[in-house]
Amino acid sequence: MVAATKNKRVRKSPEERRAEIAQAAVRLVGEKGYYGTSLKDVADAVGMSQPGLLHYIGNKEGLLSMLITDNYDTFGTPDDFMKSGLPGSAPERLLFPSYLRYLVRYNAQRRELVRLYMSLEAEAFSPEHPLFEYFEHRPEAVWDHYSRYPWVIPSQLGLWEESMKPVVRLCIEAMDGVQLRWMRQPPVDLYDEWLKFEALIFPAPLWDNYR
Repeated sequence: MVAATKNKRVRKSPEERRAEIAQAAVRLVGEKGYYGTSLKDVADAVGMSQPGLLHYIGNKEGLLSMLITDNYDTFGTPDDFMKSGLPGSAPERLLFPSYLRYLVRYNAQRRELVRLYMSLEAEAFSPEHPLFEYFEHRPEAVWDHYSRYPWVIPSQLGLWEESMKPVVRLCIEAMDGVQLRWMRQPPVDLYDEWLKFEALIFPAPLWDNYR
């Protein structure tokens, strides 16, 4: 009876299984890319059969959805920032540069997921890639998402929707570049490197008191 108890498999919840799958896939796809990673690779990494894996993800594209839509894009949002209580996070005086610093700090804690994202972005130049349209439309999607929030910007710039779209585009491009450099050797400090770009994108004295 004791031996049978020891050998009894622990039944994991669907949430635990999905978390295991996501963790393994982040590592594998980050290292080998989408095309270089098979479902068998992911199944083996979590000790499951391929049919068992498919029960949780549906298909290989569903795996990407789990990693990007349900994970990467879900956390580190302006809503999370407003709940943080950090300087610049008050809903009545929400500051965009402050949020970006928060996002950089957040991303610095999820290096493997950022590496996965950068790897997929490079792969997705091909129209056949499942994330081709996602990355093609990403700048507009990011702009639309950020435009839902009541950011307070210098009065000289006018309204957010009139002046900030080029600024947001520069932020996306700079953030991608800094994250890519962060992945290289010798390493740079992600946060310190971002602050250098912040000073250029949000220059003084215009942005003083709005950072």
